[in-house]
Amino acid sequence: MKKISVLWLSTLVLLFSSFTISPLIKVTVRSADVIIYGGTSAAITAAVHVKKMGKSVIVVSPDKHLGGLSAGGLGFTDTGNKEVIGGLSREFYQRLYQHYQSSDAWKWQKKEEYGNKGQGTPAIDGTNRTMWIFEPHAAEKVFEDFVKEHKIEVFRNEWLNRSAEGIKKTNGSIQSIKTLSGNIYKGKMFIDATYEGDLMALSGVSYHVGREANSVYGEKWNGVQAGIFHHGHHFKSKVSPYKISGDPKSGLLPEISSEKPGPNGSGDSKIQAYCFRLCLSNHPENRVPFPKPIGYDPARYELLARVFDAGWRETFDKFDAIPNRKTDTNNHGPFSTDYIGKNYDYPEASYERRQQIIKEHELYQKGLLYFLQNDPRVPADVHEQMQKWGLPKDEFTDNGNWPHQLYIREARRMVGDFVMTEADALGKTVVPKPIGMGSYTLDSHNIQRYVTEDGYVQNEGDIGVHPDKPYSIAYGSILPKESECNNLLVPVCVSSSHIAYGSIRMEPVFMILGQSAAAAAVLAIEQKTTPQRLSYADLEAILVKFGQRLRL
Repeated sequence: MKKISVLWLSTLVLLFSSFTISPLIKVTVRSADVIIYGGTSAAITAAVHVKKMGKSVIVVSPDKHLGGLSAGGLGFTDTGNKEVIGGLSREFYQRLYQHYQSSDAWKWQKKEEYGNKGQGTPAIDGTNRTMWIFEPHAAEKVFEDFVKEHKIEVFRNEWLNRSAEGIKKTNGSIQSIKTLSGNIYKGKMFIDATYEGDLMALSGVSYHVGREANSVYGEKWNGVQAGIFHHGHHFKSKVSPYKISGDPKSGLLPEISSEKPGPNGSGDSKIQAYCFRLCLSNHPENRVPFPKPIGYDPARYELLARVFDAGWRETFDKFDAIPNRKTDTNNHGPFSTDYIGKNYDYPEASYERRQQIIKEHELYQKGLLYFLQNDPRVPADVHEQMQKWGLPKDEFTDNGNWPHQLYIREARRMVGDFVMTEADALGKTVVPKPIGMGSYTLDSHNIQRYVTEDGYVQNEGDIGVHPDKPYSIAYGSILPKESECNNLLVPVCVSSSHIAYGSIRMEPVFMILGQSAAAAAVLAIEQKTTPQRLSYADLEAILVKFGQRLRL
């Protein structure tokens, strides 16, 4: 028997080791005319419209649950003027109307007991057959019905590989994207319908994070706005920011920044606060007690205790009623559910860091609820009322009854073919090539909490300016510059200044823009052109045909 050479034996060992350490990974390649990245309300309306126009579509969703904030707790819809909401966006609210016509939908409350209050409109609008206020699970069902009825392929828990390996791009055109699972998605057109704009960023498209200075676009309400209080979300009384009241040497209380705001009107990289839109229940048979979160420390909420001591009593002002004795509870007051100043790095953060930020928001808000229900510093009347509330047993059942979607009010914003600015969103201009409309207040939540020159705590960034009238949204605001990417549309992280985005960023508008982006993508495929060179007359005709409302 011949001896096996040492070199040959070493080669065998190396080959065997390579095989066992790095087994072959099966990669699936999927193709469609249009690839949509995201699981938001905009993603689903876009997908439905692609199918309505006869093209193939794949939704690549990092989310397990579809619908984003519309199915994640934001049930008290920010409608503005509801007459400008058309197309699939309006159909979404019409389907909710049909849902609540059934007696089976009213499990915990009789329909006639529901207060029917909406934002500037009845919740149940019988004349227009729309329902603007709804439960999270009802909204999610509408999105799932859209997917089922139109036979839309959706791949969930598919996260974009945000490294250079995650995209193949040739001559300014995306050929394919890759997810962390290794799967590849090829398309002729792509739509980034995420709140974060990860595909947009990976595609090399210009974008901005934070507030522009007023001087950039000739605006008034962008940039730092210290001392401007358009809502009630500021400290109306003088409250000490220090651990020992009035003693700077004792250090700052939790949730207060040691940084000073910049000059008013100046830009910064800070973004408005995030929160979970809390769905709460006061029905004894459908509520879960607020859990005591890991690491709970009542000292974290000392600032709120001092606000109570100063006489503030608006705790329940934004416990907005939705059907079945539930709420969409939003931030209200100087110290509330907004976790101010804790999200600045979120837009650009890694997935791991984002999950950490999301968890930090969850623990902050769970601690706040527990504090309000249990701490002796809470006034007796507030304490008594809080005992009636808990998390709803029949919502978010796979997530401990806690919302699965953090309210990403703002992250990246594209700098695209046309930038929507304050004047546009106030209805003072005529924008080119409209593809939908908005009408909501230019609304920014607080951005920082700081110590004033006279030694008290204050919030900054809370702005609310009403448009003169509903306004059109320009086609160019969902288009990257053609030189940067010529087959991508961005209906959520639209090209807009911070303050204009404060109005555009509403869920009905995202659905409108998702549908319009889909129409443009399909037409561009059919005309063998780029979305930037598409005939607007053709796009306009399609949008009108499908019920979009483009102008007053």
